[in-house]
Amino acid sequence: MSSRKGRKNASRVVREQIAREKRRTRTIWTSIGVVALLVIAGLIGWTVWHSQQSKTYTAPAGANHEGTGIVIGQGPVTVDLYEDYLCPACKNFQDTNGSTITELINTNKVRVVFHPVAYLNRFSSTQYSTRSSAAAGCAAEGARFKEFTDALFAKQPPENSAGLSDAELIDIGASVGVNRDAMSSCVKDGTFKSWTAHVTDDASRAGVTGTPTIKVNGRELQDTEKSPEGIKAAVAAAGK
Repeated sequence: MSSRKGRKNASRVVREQIAREKRRTRTIWTSIGVVALLVIAGLIGWTVWHSQQSKTYTAPAGANHEGTGIVIGQGPVTVDLYEDYLCPACKNFQDTNGSTITELINTNKVRVVFHPVAYLNRFSSTQYSTRSSAAAGCAAEGARFKEFTDALFAKQPPENSAGLSDAELIDIGASVGVNRDAMSSCVKDGTFKSWTAHVTDDASRAGVTGTPTIKVNGRELQDTEKSPEGIKAAVAAAGK
């Protein structure tokens, strides 16, 4: 009798162990399923948000069809110029090559698409890259994008600073001929911040990882070509 009772107890213990294992397995798989659903929901939400950030924007006057840059010039060769207004190397590029770019535009040799990206917000306490790019969009509305760009680089603030204030950006816009009231409301309203995000996102998708980046008919110039002579040579070769 005792032996039979022992076997029953042993069987009961085994059954209980099996039941516990089944419950634990169900709990594990349920947890995995919940985590997977949360991950999927998060990815869907991020994709929707990112898509909205990329597609919902207001492009300023003078933007290309894609809304990724401001077009100046009507020459046969397309030059894409990606710059960040806080980038010291971009200021050096402008100091060295700005007059050459202007000459190529004025002699109808190039169509320049300026892409004012915001890559360096982390080097400003006020997201200066975004604010200055958006302000450039305001200047484009007043048909003074190139003049504003040149003035911004001439007064470029140092990295790891607050950058120029909105009031200073408005003053610069007015100094190059943009209507002060229009410039002021545009900057203060952040009218073109969504456009700046679109320009920056598109540049990243196009493989632009640093500034300044210059492409002539789609070919990216190397550092050794980023000189007046190198740019003119690349434009001449592309025009043949």
